[in-house]
Order: sequence, then structure tokens, then C-alpha cells
Amino acid sequence: MVDTLKKTKQFRTVYNTAQSIADSNLVIYRIENGTDQNRFGISASKKVGCAVVRNKIRRQIKEILRLNNAAFRNGYDIIFVVRVRCGKADYNAIRNSVYHLARKSNLLINSSARFV
Repeated sequence: MVDTLKKTKQFRTVYNTAQSIADSNLVIYRIENGTDQNRFGISASKKVGCAVVRNKIRRQIKEILRLNNAAFRNGYDIIFVVRVRCGKADYNAIRNSVYHLARKSNLLINSSARFV
């Protein structure tokens, strides 16, 4: 089970104080949360596509995080912001984007390991 950020106040705290790193499909914001667990949030605007497309992308990102949760360093609040181009991306492209951004932002325990 992956802990999530749900409240607007939690998202604003991360947005206002976090570092961000982006690629063509996603933007990642991360900040230390002072606990021993990670909390994830996913944000997709209406520009990405209809509700079906946005929810599909959210489900795919959640599944990627569920399968690879052990690969992440603990103690971070992490938000993934979906970019418009991600609406047409397939699962492998999204997985590669998550891996690339996590590695680039130093969130992985072992940066040489690949995602499932």
C-alpha cells in the first residue's frame, strides 16, 4: 500500500517549498517529510484529456509506485504532475519517466536498478 497526499494544504506545502525536476511526460516535486515513509501525490489537469485518460494515467503511476516502492528512499513527500504529452504515452513511457525523474532527483536507493 502506498501512502498518498490528499489534502490541498499538503499539496501546497510541497509545491511552495520543494525542488522540481521535469521531463517531457512528468514533473516531480519532492521534499523531506521527517517520517520514515514516503507519501505520493498525483496531479493531472483537464488539459491532459478527459476523465478517463486522466484516471488511466493516475492508475498507471500508482501501479508503478506500488511495484517499485521498495526502490525509493524513505522520508519524502513526492508529487507527480502529469504533462499534456503524457496523455498519449503508453505504460512503458510513463514507467521510464518515473524512473528517470526518481533517479535524477536522487530518490532511489540503488540508482543502477531498473523498475519492474
